[in-house]
Amino acid sequence: MTKQRDRYQVSLKALVTNEHGEVLALNAVQSGSFAGYFDLPGGRIDVGEFTVPFTDILRREIREELGDIAVEINEVPVAVGRHLIGAESEKSEGESIHVMYLFFEVRYKGGSIRTSNEHSGFRWLDLHKHKLPDLFKSGLLEGVLMYTKNHQK
Repeated sequence: MTKQRDRYQVSLKALVTNEHGEVLALNAVQSGSFAGYFDLPGGRIDVGEFTVPFTDILRREIREELGDIAVEINEVPVAVGRHLIGAESEKSEGESIHVMYLFFEVRYKGGSIRTSNEHSGFRWLDLHKHKLPDLFKSGLLEGVLMYTKNHQK
């Protein structure tokens, strides 16, 4: 019997932190898979970006979702998570999509944050002062829990 390997799309997520150690959380739109929860800046690797450094891809995603802000990106991932986009989602084109998240710590250095139409606003959160399952779900929750476990105050 031939062993079947799963296929994943890879999404890079930014844990954007400010000078107080708070993380930038984006309000998910009500029509998306994270409705009622927060999202983090980032997104999937595009066709043609296979050899592009992860930090460059993440910088592009941050610019698209937050505007032209100044950031410093740690090039080593700090957490991982998995997310399932169900076949019923309009983004899935009728098939379930398995997404692997790689989380990177990003320092916010300044500039005016302007969220794109992918999100309905933002909030700075001290992750150690909240019940994280109330704020995040799926692979985002998995990654944020891993991050907070390894980055105690």
